[in-house]
Amino acid sequence: MAKIQNREEICPVTAVQRLIAGKWKIVILWHLSHKTRRFNELQKLLPEVSRGVLTQQLRDLERDGLVHREVYKEVPPKVEYSLTEIGQSFIPVLDVIAKWGKYYINNTRLSPGPDLARTGSAD
Repeated sequence: MAKIQNREEICPVTAVQRLIAGKWKIVILWHLSHKTRRFNELQKLLPEVSRGVLTQQLRDLERDGLVHREVYKEVPPKVEYSLTEIGQSFIPVLDVIAKWGKYYINNTRLSPGPDLARTGSAD
């Protein structure tokens, strides 16, 4: 990503869009907003996501400071993912997205799509 000299030139909406761009990032953040999770837990919660895509999305979220990756030196290896302080500050946004998603589902004839029906509950 190219750096802009003057922070005032950065559009805040574009900045957020770049952080959460990626089909599964918001859903990953949603699941991590509830508790710290191991990779295999996330994979079970998101069976439609390939191992490689999940790994890349988690790396992106870690690089951008939203997710913390904790590696425990034990056999077998144990890795846990959690939200950073900045990631936790995004929880209210996730809550609004979930609320709007419920509104959308209840007030349109359109289906949100088959891959959204099984990825998690907004309850």
